[in-house]
Amino acid sequence: MIPSAIILRSQDDVAVAARRLEPGEDIELSIGIIPVRDRVGMGHKIALRAIPRGAPVRKYGQVIGFATRDISAGSLVHVDNLEAGTFSRDYAFSSEVVPVVPALQRRTFEGYDRGDGRFGTRNYVALVSTVNCSASTSRYIVRRLEQLGVLKDFPGVDGVVAVTHKAGCAMQYGGPDHLQLDRTLAGFARHANVAAYIIIGLGCETGQAAHLIEGERLINLGGGDRRAPLVLNIQELGGIARTVEAGTQAIINLLPEASRHRRTTIGADKLILATNCGGSDGNSGVTANPALGIASDLLVAQGGTTVLAETTEIYGAEHLLTRRAITPAVGEKLIERIRWWERYTGMFGAEINNNPSPGNKDGGLTTIYEKSLGAIAKAGSTPMVDVVHYAEPIRAKGFVVMDTPGYDPVSMTGLVAGGANVCVFTTGRGSVFGCKPAPSIKVATNTPMYQRMEADMDVNAGVVLDGVPVEEVGHLIFEEILAVASGKKTKSELEGVGEEEFAPWSIGPTL
Repeated sequence: MIPSAIILRSQDDVAVAARRLEPGEDIELSIGIIPVRDRVGMGHKIALRAIPRGAPVRKYGQVIGFATRDISAGSLVHVDNLEAGTFSRDYAFSSEVVPVVPALQRRTFEGYDRGDGRFGTRNYVALVSTVNCSASTSRYIVRRLEQLGVLKDFPGVDGVVAVTHKAGCAMQYGGPDHLQLDRTLAGFARHANVAAYIIIGLGCETGQAAHLIEGERLINLGGGDRRAPLVLNIQELGGIARTVEAGTQAIINLLPEASRHRRTTIGADKLILATNCGGSDGNSGVTANPALGIASDLLVAQGGTTVLAETTEIYGAEHLLTRRAITPAVGEKLIERIRWWERYTGMFGAEINNNPSPGNKDGGLTTIYEKSLGAIAKAGSTPMVDVVHYAEPIRAKGFVVMDTPGYDPVSMTGLVAGGANVCVFTTGRGSVFGCKPAPSIKVATNTPMYQRMEADMDVNAGVVLDGVPVEEVGHLIFEEILAVASGKKTKSELEGVGEEEFAPWSIGPTL
C-alpha cells in the first residue's frame, strides 16, 4: 500500500507527505491516525504531534529548527511556523567506528587508461580559455570545426569542448582568486576525460597562461610526449580571425592522437564520483539522496571514491560527518571550513540559512538544517577519509568532502576540476545540469517531475514513495554509473548540455 506520508525516524516530530494531503482527511501512519488540518503538498512536512512554541522540531532524528508558534498535530510545518535558530552541536570526532564492507564481486567499466595514472570515462579535446576576453574566440574555433565536419573522421573522439568563463582578470596577481582559477583550469586541462588541449588567451590578462602552466606544471600529452601545451594569444597572433585559424589547425593536429585512445576494461576502483543535488525538494532526503548514498557505498566497497561537496549544504549536519572522520584531524578540517564559511558570509551580512532557494521552499524545504540533513545522505555511510579545498586534486580512496559553495554549477565545476570522471546529480524540482567533459546522471526525487521531464532525467527515484526499497534504487544508480562510465550517453549529453555550465568559484573582489 502506497503511504500518504513517510516518517523517517521514530523520534521525528514531522512526516513527509508522499502525495498532496487535503484538510479534513485522516491519514493512517505507524503511530496512528493523524487528522490533516492544512493542505500539505507532496514533499512538505506535517506535524505528528502538538509542538509548543520554541520547541525543537526533528526530522531525520535531528533538529531542523524551532517552532515560532504553537503547532497542532496534522498542521503544515513550514516557513510560517518554523525557523532555523541556533543550537550547539557535538562533533564527537571519529567517535563512530564505520567498517567498510568489502565488495563481494569485482566490478569494471569500459574506460580510457591514459597510461599515466589517469582513467577516463570520455575522450574529449579541449580549448582552455584563460580569460573571458578569449571566450568568444574559443567558441568560434569550435564552431569552425563543426562547420568543417572534421570530427566525423575521428569517431573515437567525443567532441571538442571550449572551457570558457567570466573571470581571468581584475583580480590580485598571485592572490587567492588567481591561484584558485589556475587550479580549476588546470584540473580541466589535465582531466582524465581530456585527451589533449590547447590554451587560448588574450595576452594582457592577469591570468597569464605562463603563470597557469608554471604554477600548475601543466603538460600536454596530445602529441605523444611530455611537452608544454600550445598557447595562442589573440594579441600576439594579430586578432580574432587569425587566432581562430591557428586554433582550428592546432585542434585538427591533435585529433589523430586523441582518436588513438580506445576503451578498455578498468576496475571500478578507478572511478571518482561527484555527487551533487540541485533544485531540491522535501523528497530529496527521502528518495534520491539516500539511494545515491547506497550507490556511493557500493563504489567505496569497490575501492573507488565518492565526493560530497556544497559546504553550505552540509552546514547544520556536519556533526554527523565528523563522527565518521577516519581521524580527528580529518574531522577538524571539515569544521575549519564550516568556520570559514561563517566568517565569509558574515563579511557580507549574509546568513548561511538564506541558502534554501524559493524553489527549494516551494518543494517543502524550510531551513538549511533540514536541507543539509537530506543532502549529506548522498555520502552514504562509509568513513570520511579526507577534506579538500575547491578544485584540489582528489587523491584519497573512499568518501571525501570537497569545500564548495552550494550553487550547482560552481560546485560541480570544482568537483570535476578535482578529478571526478562521472557525476550524479539529484533533483526534485527538475535541474537540467550537464558538465562536460564529465557525464552527469540526473536522478529525479519524485515521479510527477520525472514524468514531466523524462527527456532530461536518467533515473526515477520517486518509486521509493511507491514502496520500492531505497536499496533497490541505490543499486540501480550504481549500475547506471558503470554503464555511463562505459559510454552510455546521459540525457544531458544527448541534449548537448555541458559547456556553458563551467563556472569557477570567485572568492575575492573584482578589481
